[in-house]
Amino acid sequence: MNYEIVSGLETHVELSTKTKIFCSCTTGFGGDPNTHCCPVCIGLPGTLPKLNREVVNFAIKAGLATHCTINNISKMDRKNYVYPDLPKAYQISQYDKPLCEHGYVTLSSGKKIRITRIHIEEDAGKLVHQKGNTYIDYNRGGVPLIEIVSEPDIRSIEEATEYLEKLQLIMRYLDISDCKMQEGSLRCDVNISVRPFGQQEYGTRTEIKNMNSFTNMAKAMEYEIGRQIELVKAGQPVIQETRRWNVEDKCTESMRGKEDAHDYRYFREPDLVTISVTDGEIETIKKSLPELPDSKYDRYVNELGIAPADALQIIKYRRVAEYFEGMAKDVKTPQTAANFMVGQVFQRFATEADKEACELKVPASAINELILLLDSGKVAMNLAKKTLDTMLDEGRTVKEILTAEELKGVDESDLTAVCRKVIDNNAANVADFLNGKEKALMVLVGSVMRETKGRADGASVQRILRELLKK
Repeated sequence: MNYEIVSGLETHVELSTKTKIFCSCTTGFGGDPNTHCCPVCIGLPGTLPKLNREVVNFAIKAGLATHCTINNISKMDRKNYVYPDLPKAYQISQYDKPLCEHGYVTLSSGKKIRITRIHIEEDAGKLVHQKGNTYIDYNRGGVPLIEIVSEPDIRSIEEATEYLEKLQLIMRYLDISDCKMQEGSLRCDVNISVRPFGQQEYGTRTEIKNMNSFTNMAKAMEYEIGRQIELVKAGQPVIQETRRWNVEDKCTESMRGKEDAHDYRYFREPDLVTISVTDGEIETIKKSLPELPDSKYDRYVNELGIAPADALQIIKYRRVAEYFEGMAKDVKTPQTAANFMVGQVFQRFATEADKEACELKVPASAINELILLLDSGKVAMNLAKKTLDTMLDEGRTVKEILTAEELKGVDESDLTAVCRKVIDNNAANVADFLNGKEKALMVLVGSVMRETKGRADGASVQRILRELLKK
């Protein structure tokens, strides 16, 4: 019997506000333990929270970018549970009236993964386990989060990975989070069950907590799918529970029984007022949104004529896309800019983090100047590539690298005259080409390039030689 998975993700995104959700402590990553917290963060008696308005604005941006309905009225609730990383024994979150509802993310296949809700809440502290002891760092406590809850629409590990990658990219484009999984600013809980193909009823689900990398998420899902299928085949029940991924043993292991909503004893947070957002405020935020990845991809492919594979590489990194926009401004052939970016520019980035930062020695406008010279015929492609390498290595501009003679280029009539000369002086290669040996043409091209000291355009040389040899 074949089985399919049913999965939904609960994705926690730390927002990049300067201060925490309910106090003025910094949200900066790192720092000595328990130095980025105050009486509000650690829930001392008599303290009162005050909601950071920017958190609401950031959450609305996330909701609009994922096609959610933004509720004009929402509220904060207490989610009660006793765990050491929450010193006040409850988390301030949202329950029955979240800020955003009923959105979706579209995968490359066209399938839409529905989003149930996006709500705001505070992060908990961090437990550090060392040599049999457990320490608590409350620096992260009170850092603002949005939790993005999907419907159980995911049917494969590949769909789960693409959905999470798309969420990460959208949040980075919005500039509301850096979404660095290695630093915990993007974390994911995976709810997963299995059922025989064709069965409508869901199987019993488990939740795998705090996935902190795409690789670990895929491995944990693969293991858990196999574990559940083996249980079902053996006629044993799958227990509804919360599990963790054990990196060393490469398996999921039980943490605790899975809580339901009633276990948390939600009730309205009495120390915070109702959140009211007007239609005008929502519209203002909507107008401030940047062009998002899917729209940018469509424009690159359909309007600029960029190859789909190149467009995907460029939009994958917000700063790369911004740099590319500067490179391609007003050029005749945007694909040339894409070739330079995906080829020579990307060679300067050793890691994914380098691509995300996109820090180069020359501004995009300098490369744009080079491409415009290429478009005008003043610089040949081979010289342009060589010049671009020098620019990227040394941080110099085109005019600082190329001489006045090199910038003149070779006009059509002069290039035609050089081609005639080469044909006259290379009778053997001409005869070979006319007898069907295409490689002989490249020998003639090389001779022309030497005559012009590399200033001629290779494509133009080939075109002129073919035209002359047909006569």
